[in-house]
Amino acid sequence: MGAKSTRSRERPGGEVPTNDQDARGRRDELAANLKSVRRRVEAACAAAGRDAAEITMIAVTKTFPASDVRLLAELGVVDIGENRDQEASPKAAACADLPLTWHFVGQLQTNKTRSVAMYAGVVHSVDRPRLVTALSAAAVRAGRDLRCLVQVALDDDPARGGARRADVPRLAALIASADGLELGGVMAVAPLDADPAPAFADLADVAAAVRAEHHAATIISAGMSGDLEQAIAHGATHVRVGTALLGGRRAIVR
Repeated sequence: MGAKSTRSRERPGGEVPTNDQDARGRRDELAANLKSVRRRVEAACAAAGRDAAEITMIAVTKTFPASDVRLLAELGVVDIGENRDQEASPKAAACADLPLTWHFVGQLQTNKTRSVAMYAGVVHSVDRPRLVTALSAAAVRAGRDLRCLVQVALDDDPARGGARRADVPRLAALIASADGLELGGVMAVAPLDADPAPAFADLADVAAAVRAEHHAATIISAGMSGDLEQAIAHGATHVRVGTALLGGRRAIVR
């Protein structure tokens, strides 16, 4: 019954109307969480001898409404991550008036590339040549340039996506030469139930090899709510933060 009530209150883009008191309470909650995450980033950078200004924090708002995106924008967040086009597309449309960069961070099917190319500024999950071809065609059709990251597999689970390490140089070269695409760097998700530090160290080596051939490909997208410190210690430039910022996941916004 609760889920039915939630759906009935949703607006296009997943926005749930609230009264002023609810909105203020949610804004205060997000502000406190954002302050905590920024302190963690600053502490991790201090421990690694890095400048916190080097780190881009992407707020992963999957399953949360467009109203949360608006509140985050009020708090100074400009990078928003989503992993499902069905949710991201209407949410991006509902927030089109805001100066945001949308990051597509989930596994991407080729039949969704035309839609994703209409709103995303960065696609983090490029892991196969067919996807490069489809994104290039979609970007050219949309008249937009898409920054793309090679997703690197750090474990042997094909369900989690990612290119094998041996395939990364070829995939990076394909992106770099594709019309409408720009090679930004690499992305990875740490293995489940394991110390993420060795995996992030491996990713740093892959990133260095990519940069040696493509000097502008400086992005390392790694680290989430539970492991951002380890990612920063191993060179991450972008961290993707969901739960620590927005709280526990809600029912998927459709």
